[in-house]
Amino acid sequence: MLHHRNDPSEAYRRVDFDARVSGANSGQLVDLCLEQVIGSIGRALHAQERGDNSAKSAALTRAISALTALQMGIDMSNPTAKALVQLYQSARGAILDCVTRFNPTTLKVIRQDFIEIREAMLRSIAA
Repeated sequence: MLHHRNDPSEAYRRVDFDARVSGANSGQLVDLCLEQVIGSIGRALHAQERGDNSAKSAALTRAISALTALQMGIDMSNPTAKALVQLYQSARGAILDCVTRFNPTTLKVIRQDFIEIREAMLRSIAA
């Protein structure tokens, strides 16, 4: 854990994240959280390939935190709320399972699902 506190790339990521959160609207925050899930899973997969358990753990923790933020931000009056709760809980559970039994196939599927969700959201905003 101390390694991450002294890691310049981690410090940059935190500063970038904080700057993007500051003043963001709800759509931008959802996009940021989706981006965090996607990027964190990608970093966990890369860390596993390198045999870097510390980086893998940190990345999985970030992915879980982003999913938690997404779930906490669900507007329960929205017709898609139940589906989103189920999606986020399912992804969170699968990622938590990967903490003790790393499964790259599962993580790749989750990552791809969230890439597709993010792309669809961005297309709907642009339309």
